Amino acid sequence: MARVLLLVLCLCIAAAAATGTAEAAGGGGYLKYKDPKQPLNTRIKDLLGRMTLEEKIGQMTQIERSVASAEVMNKYYIGSVLSGGGSVPSKQASAETWVAMVNDFQKGSLSTRLGIPMIYGIDAVHGHNNVYKATIFPHNVGLGATRDPELVKKIGAATALEVRATGIPYVFAPCIAVCRDPRWGRCYESYSENHKIVQAMTQIIPGLQGDMPPNSRKGVPFVAPGNKKVAACAKHYVGDGGTTEGINENNTVIDRHGLLSIHMPAYYNSIIEGVATIMVSYSSWNGVKMHANRDMVTGFLKNTLRFRGFVISDWEGIDRITSPPHANYSYSITAGINAGIDMIMVPNNYTEFIDGLTFQVKNKIIPMSRIDDAVRRILRVKFTMGLFENPLADLSLVNQLGSQEHRDLAREAVRRSLVLLKNGESADKPLLPLPKKTSKILVAGSHADNLGYQCGGWTIEWQGMSGNNLTHGTTILTGIKNTVDPETKVVYKENPDAEYVKSNDFSYAIVVVGEPPYAETFGDSLNLTLPDAGLKTITNVCGAVKCVVVIVSGRPVVMQPYVSLLDALVAAWLPGCEGQGVADVLFGDYGFTGKLSRTWFKTVDQLPMNVGDPHYDPLFPFGFGLTTAPTKAN
Repeated sequence: MARVLLLVLCLCIAAAAATGTAEAAGGGGYLKYKDPKQPLNTRIKDLLGRMTLEEKIGQMTQIERSVASAEVMNKYYIGSVLSGGGSVPSKQASAETWVAMVNDFQKGSLSTRLGIPMIYGIDAVHGHNNVYKATIFPHNVGLGATRDPELVKKIGAATALEVRATGIPYVFAPCIAVCRDPRWGRCYESYSENHKIVQAMTQIIPGLQGDMPPNSRKGVPFVAPGNKKVAACAKHYVGDGGTTEGINENNTVIDRHGLLSIHMPAYYNSIIEGVATIMVSYSSWNGVKMHANRDMVTGFLKNTLRFRGFVISDWEGIDRITSPPHANYSYSITAGINAGIDMIMVPNNYTEFIDGLTFQVKNKIIPMSRIDDAVRRILRVKFTMGLFENPLADLSLVNQLGSQEHRDLAREAVRRSLVLLKNGESADKPLLPLPKKTSKILVAGSHADNLGYQCGGWTIEWQGMSGNNLTHGTTILTGIKNTVDPETKVVYKENPDAEYVKSNDFSYAIVVVGEPPYAETFGDSLNLTLPDAGLKTITNVCGAVKCVVVIVSGRPVVMQPYVSLLDALVAAWLPGCEGQGVADVLFGDYGFTGKLSRTWFKTVDQLPMNVGDPHYDPLFPFGFGLTTAPTKAN
């Protein structure tokens, strides 16, 4: 009998302990924060009230996929995971492999005491660009030339579907930089030097996130529930495109009026459109690092603009508050968190960040109110997008990755982005559109048959790649071969000499040259010249036969010495995986309609030179672009 009593007593104690744990987590069986019928703010308040400091700081921590695991997610209550540029579960990973990885991390988060789901983020800056077989759209510089916000919105919606196909609900896009100097290595990520075009192109945000319901409160993040949309991230706040000489991550010297009238306006639009998150820029404004700028992050963005989503740092962004980076990490934590950054993209040494921030809160260096503000914002986004109700991805969208419908949209975007800068020596003798039926044509140049080159940086790898086996797509050469008459002989020679060109009786030549791929600081350039091989190809070919030169580049480059030598000149920017779109327009199936969203300079000595400047003397002005009509004769 005594044994039975002892057993009952033990069971009672165990039950009481279990109830105590349940009480601590959620007050019995019913957890208010897990009830989707409760108002948003009620859910946030309920969950925040249950969280320990450790759990709160975990939410503020974003770590790289390569250091994440279900165990790490569980142990440190990690709030977010990301893929850096080119960071994939395995080479040429399938959508199914991506989903399995993301869900594995998520199960770790769901197994914590409170079961707060993590949010996985990735750079999808021209389509789902890290992922094999995804549709690679033209980079933003080309989309700016389309002048078509509706097209960009459709690209946002297609990108959202492809990202969700791999189980990911959050993208670090769009870049709404206003690039004021093409020497900047990220200029191709900017839609235009003109803030009005960048503002118009923020229509990509409702494409990614869904249209805000009418009468929504301004400043409140919105992501349509379900699995078809993703949280977006307007970046890089603020002035990233205005640095001296276009040096990446450098100093933007401009007065407050200039900052607010050139670099800030697209943030107003993004916030009105319900953007969920905003990423802070590595750059400084008048010598103050944006990652440490409380006046602009808390004062202006949160208090004046009433932004209610969360603010995220860039990769090791707080480390770079000091020079050299990471020289005084405890100071970086204080400066970054007190500036108003809510989530820190650590991304690797997360225990150092967690320990450092915990110490500072316990020692009242950083107030608990600042931590609560950050966590409240992160939870607001997670609740809004339905992450608590649907934390795990399924395979229902895998067929969206690189779908034909999306490739057709990318091809349309290529056609619309091309800018015709010269067409014949005079208007009455145009070279374009080219005839499809002729005896023999020459295609030359480093970029004619190189899918990696035509996609540019941020494609499969962070810095981009060379060659044709990086992913699926159509090179410009293949597009030309698909388009000409079957009787027309297409000869491809990457770098022909002048004698070869003269002796082969070509009807005309198409020369496709440009910049090799690059991203961020690796693309900074003070001379903006094409590689010598490309210039030699132009000289050899165009000196010997009628030629159209197609420039594949992330920005205007030095062309003034060569314009008189060639018969037609096309800016194709970085068109992405659908090179067929270039051939569609060269041969007149569609007309040229694109307009320069950037000034094309004569010499780099003129830079920076933007439309409206007193010293404005361009080779081709902002807004320029010749047009052709589609031809039926072909």
